[in-house]
This record gives sequence, C-alpha cells and structure tokens, in this order.
Amino acid sequence: MSEGRFRVPAAVRDWAIAVGLAVTLLVTGVGGRHSGTGPELPGHLLLAASGLALAAGRRAPVAVLAVTGLCAVGYQAAGFDVPAVAYLFAVYAAVRAGHRGVAVAASVAMLATLPLAALVSGTHDAGEAFARARGALELAWLIAAGAAGEALRQAERRADEAERTREETARRRADEERLHIARELHDALTHQISVIKVQSEAAVHVARKRGEPVPDALLAIREAGREAARELRATLEALRDDDTAPPRGLDHIAELVERAGRTGLRTTLTVAGERRDVPAAVGRTAYRIVQESLTNVARHAAARTASVRIDHRPDALVLRVDDDGRATPDRAPEPGIGLLGMGERVTALGGRLHAAPRGEGGFTVRAELPVEPAS
Repeated sequence: MSEGRFRVPAAVRDWAIAVGLAVTLLVTGVGGRHSGTGPELPGHLLLAASGLALAAGRRAPVAVLAVTGLCAVGYQAAGFDVPAVAYLFAVYAAVRAGHRGVAVAASVAMLATLPLAALVSGTHDAGEAFARARGALELAWLIAAGAAGEALRQAERRADEAERTREETARRRADEERLHIARELHDALTHQISVIKVQSEAAVHVARKRGEPVPDALLAIREAGREAARELRATLEALRDDDTAPPRGLDHIAELVERAGRTGLRTTLTVAGERRDVPAAVGRTAYRIVQESLTNVARHAAARTASVRIDHRPDALVLRVDDDGRATPDRAPEPGIGLLGMGERVTALGGRLHAAPRGEGGFTVRAELPVEPAS
C-alpha cells in the first residue's frame, strides 16, 4: 500500500501544531503562577494568539516571528510566567526560510525586552526579573531552534541542488543522444540523397542535350534533391554549433509553395496582416509546418490543390494549410511522425495545433504560434 496516500497536507499539520501549542500555553498559563495585578483575560488571549500565529509560519515567517515575540513580551508583562515556546518555533521557521539576520536581531531584542516585561508585571527585584526572562527564553533552546532551522535549510538547499544536477545531467544525456541519432541519420541519408540528386541532374542534362522536353516531375525531383542536401548540411552545421548557415524561416515559405507547384499540385500562398519580424524559433517552426504539410499533401492526399495562408496578428502568427484530397471526417488518416513532430514544435513554443479532415473533404493544418506583441 502506498505510503503517500496517507500524507497529511502541510496546512493541516501547521494548524494542528498551532492549535496544540496554543492549548498547551493556555493550560500552562491557567495552572501556573500569575504574578500580575491586572485582569488575566488579556494574558490568556496573548497566550492563545502566540500559539495560533504559528499556523502562518510557512507563508509569513518574519511576521509570525514578530507576532510571537510581541505576544511573549505581552503575557510576561501581564504576569504570566510561561516559556516563549511559540517564539522558539517562530525562530526555527524564520531561519529555515533564510531570514537568519532577522531572527538574530529579533532574539537580541527579546533578550533585552523580557526583563523589562517582568519588571512591568510587578517584579521589583531586577535579579528576579532577569531570572524570569531567562526562564521564559532559555538561551540554549533559542540557539538550538536557530541551529535546527539552519541545518534543515541547508539540507533542503543541497537536495534542490542535487535534483537540479540530476535534471541537467539527464538533459545533457538526452541532448547527446539526439545529437548522435541526428548525425547517424545524416551519414545514412547523405549518400542516398546525393545519388538521387546526381542521377536527376544527369537525366535533366541528357534530356536537354537531346532537345527533349524535361518532365516536370523530374525537375521536381532534382529540386527536392538539392533542397534535401541543403537541409542536411544546415542540420549538421547546427549540430556542430556552426551559425554560418542562416536558418530557414518565413522568407523561404514562398519557395516551398512554388516547389510544391512543380509537382502538378496547384498551390497558392496568401499573406494577411501587417508583416513584422518574428523570433527565429517561430520562423523555423512555421517553415517546418508548411514543409511537412505540403509533403503530406504530395505523398498521401491525392489532392489537386493546396492553399497556404499566413496571418500576421498582433500577438500570434497563424498558419493554415488546406488541401482538397481524399481525407474525410469518416476516413481520417492515422497521425504519423510528421504530425507528431509538428505538434511537439508548436507545443514547445506554447502554441496550438489543429490537424484534421475538413467537413467538405480534404485536410487542414492550422497552427497558432504566439509572438510578443509589438510595443
């Protein structure tokens, strides 16, 4: 059985400690010696308030330190010779929260003020007043409370640092693995794409040399081979932290649409809104979304037309790619690696992606990428 199922919430524990300590202080005050000459009710209220204030120790440790200190001085002045236990708890909470200087300053003030409170309560002998103050705030317990809070704070900080170190190590290993996979893919694909590129260029050259018309499909294959080779080189340069190759972005989407049109697909590009600069990550993601969408249209949709719309909004860049292919709401294609990759890219930027068949037939991909509004 899981032990975590029975964990008590921190707020409940804080209130339980506060109420228990308030009751203990009240019982001690009622059963103890009351040396004051005034009414006892204010002292009882201060005893209860001193304990109950600890319920807010996690949220406002400095305020609780001040309240418990003032309450201790108050009920000592009212003649209640009760140890300042709640104040010791408050010192522990303040030091644990990192307020060591405040805790030391408040404790010095308490050590100086409690004897005066004892004198106000009616104790005329200064030695007895100091003895009462020492009993109310035992210096050893005060130091112990501060030391315990500091020790726990240091332990929690070391635990946080260890957790951050583990996360950084895991991220570094994941990055190294992705780098290894990317380089393996580059090495495996470069040769094959180079063969396609060389063969297609040779075929185009031979056809033109013979005076024969060059098929559009062959020209598209040649352009695709060239583009794929450029993409692989750019990817490898990025993996090697080489920033000499500019990344693909919004300015290159028109080339994608034009190249897709050479395959026999009728393509259109519409740009709406006031054009402005977007972050490089947004531009790269927009390019990849359009690239993957048009690739899917060419491979799977059996479509005749495809439209790309880029909408520049004040706080977002909205992309939409529609086709008139064979996808229908009743026959939705299975999401592949391309769609999953698009979703991951959009989610990483805090955006939204919708990819689904259209009611009138065909498929639509709509991505909303947030950008900082213009100032």
